[in-house]
Amino acid sequence: MEIYPGIKIIGLALLVEKSRTLIIADIHIGFEESMNKQGILIPRFQVMDTIESLKSIFIKTDRVKKTVITGDFKHEFGSISMQEWEDSMKIIDLILENSDELIIVKGNHDIFLGPIAKKRGISIIDYLYLSNEKIYICHGNKMPNDNDFKRAKTIIIGHQHPAISLREGSRTERYKCFLKGKLGNKNVIVMPSFLHISEGIDILKENIISPFIKDINEFSAYVVGDKTYNFGKTKRLLNK
Repeated sequence: MEIYPGIKIIGLALLVEKSRTLIIADIHIGFEESMNKQGILIPRFQVMDTIESLKSIFIKTDRVKKTVITGDFKHEFGSISMQEWEDSMKIIDLILENSDELIIVKGNHDIFLGPIAKKRGISIIDYLYLSNEKIYICHGNKMPNDNDFKRAKTIIIGHQHPAISLREGSRTERYKCFLKGKLGNKNVIVMPSFLHISEGIDILKENIISPFIKDINEFSAYVVGDKTYNFGKTKRLLNK
């Protein structure tokens, strides 16, 4: 499904078709280990679920030129554990097998990501600007003010982890979703997280943490289930 002309939703990823750029947000490798350290026992399926999802996405695309992770590749703020090293290398190597280049946009969790990226010669940058399409890709936790941002027509971010809870009778389920809206005269796409163990933040009930979302009522939701569903403006859902 196209969310904007030339930008296609594939699973939890976006494909910019002209430049063959695949975009993924918020993998949060090491999330289970972080929870386990806090006494919350979570089975460590995250890396395998991530790998299977990536394989499914790559099967649906021809080989891409760039794969971009929009920040928070790693979850822990502190030093890198042996488990994080192993899981990170598995995911990085899979991406590099299916993409000419991997670029990581720095997120607020990526404080100690440098040694992992250096191991495979991967660039960590503050943002990526696709000049031909005028697309600006950043993490989304703070508002940029550089010249590329000013000239961009479309902004793609992560950080918010958007999701929507849907109720049928007494049953409620939460689904990851993409958000599409405006920031001034710029198009904005907010990506769901690639963290499979958590569905994310319910944008209809919980706090909006992204500075790019000024009025959630004016954003449209694209819910990811067995396929992608365009639910239209969120204000329709808020009024139900």
